[in-house]
Amino acid sequence: MDDARRFGPLDEKHCRELLAAHSVGRIAWQAADGPLVLPVTYVYRDDCVVFRTSPHGVISELIRPTDVALQIDGLDEQHRSGWSVLVQGRAEAVAEPADLVNLWTVDGLVPWAPGVRNLFIRVKPRRITGRVLMSRPADAEPAGRWSTT
Repeated sequence: MDDARRFGPLDEKHCRELLAAHSVGRIAWQAADGPLVLPVTYVYRDDCVVFRTSPHGVISELIRPTDVALQIDGLDEQHRSGWSVLVQGRAEAVAEPADLVNLWTVDGLVPWAPGVRNLFIRVKPRRITGRVLMSRPADAEPAGRWSTT
């Protein structure tokens, strides 16, 4: 039996579910020295992506409102399948005391990188899109041999 190659969009609801189910992505922006893409650990909460960083690192440039893109993905190289979610929006530092108090208690909002990471950056999405590529029968649901969660 020959599998069909399927490539197409993920609906926004599925993209939001994937954002909530995962915690590592790449943030991209036009940095002072040119385009930059760096990994971050994040949480998806209240329809926003939030991560912590050092106030002295390069990502601290995002303290000022900045257009960004955040991408997460899942790949299965053996089956040549995968998915990708792209969040396009505006990043800025979280400054409201009540918001900061709440964010310090969020499970999963612990950076993998060592050191002081007490600057919270929030990305407010303008657009959330996704794609999936599968090597599966054409009538199957997008989850079979590889998992999106």
